[in-house]
Amino acid sequence: MKILFAGTPENAALVLRGLVNQGHEIVAVLTRLDAPVGRKRVLTQSAVSQAAVDLGLPVIKANQIDDATREKIAATKADIAIVVAYGVLLKTVDLELLPFGWLNVHFSLLPRLRGAAPVQWSLLNGETETGVTVFQIDEGLDTGAIWSQVPTEIQPTENAGDLLNRLSLLSTSIISELLPKIAAKMVSPKPQSGEVGAFARKLSRADAQIHWQNSALAIENQVRALNPEPFASAQIKGNNVQVLEARVSLEQTDAAPGQLFANSGRVYVGTGNGILELIQVRPAGKSALQAADWFRGLREGSFDV
Repeated sequence: MKILFAGTPENAALVLRGLVNQGHEIVAVLTRLDAPVGRKRVLTQSAVSQAAVDLGLPVIKANQIDDATREKIAATKADIAIVVAYGVLLKTVDLELLPFGWLNVHFSLLPRLRGAAPVQWSLLNGETETGVTVFQIDEGLDTGAIWSQVPTEIQPTENAGDLLNRLSLLSTSIISELLPKIAAKMVSPKPQSGEVGAFARKLSRADAQIHWQNSALAIENQVRALNPEPFASAQIKGNNVQVLEARVSLEQTDAAPGQLFANSGRVYVGTGNGILELIQVRPAGKSALQAADWFRGLREGSFDV
């Protein structure tokens, strides 16, 4: 099948490269327009756009599908579109452009966790299972009929970046197995069940703020969910510190929420329920540090944060 691939971020680029490596015919790539990045607001192409250039694939850039973009899509003669985090809602007129329509790769077991950030919310919620769902796009938000759904266990140490990469690799295999069956009309999509779980909205900076009154487990989940973007953070001695890695500790010590202390070369902080070990942190404007090295740079002893 001739494939139009649509996506924008790095994990979508990972899927694109995987499909090309497995021999699929990608006739064009649809991605969002170049956008300003960083403090200097340098105009930068998307990760998918860069991957397409590296692979020698034609690129169509659009933040919305207008008549001119539709003409470009139709001119590709693609049979089907594979969408991974493109970030644009499609209308019926768009969905009818290709003979087999548009398939979306979503990183949850739909209908649970519809929305932009299912991986992050699965970690925030402390879930132990997630998966990949490939569904037929309709005009709703992640509501289309399901072609394939594969569950996977969430590993205890995985952060959002780790899990997103693993699900991206898994999705490449799922798509490769599914497309020949669709072409041969050996399978048909099944409507989603009526049970809809929580909506996985995009995380904000407010979601990244650590509140030590929460439990150690909730904060560990928050740290995992917010890594690599935008990172969980806390104010410590008047300075913003990002917590890159942390885990619930079995340390049997009475410590008030926010009380920071060291023991046997390790750094801990009290919470509303349990003790949290800080493993890796990044002070504002500095590189990532092992928590023990960072703590030694503050001072010996304990203090409240």
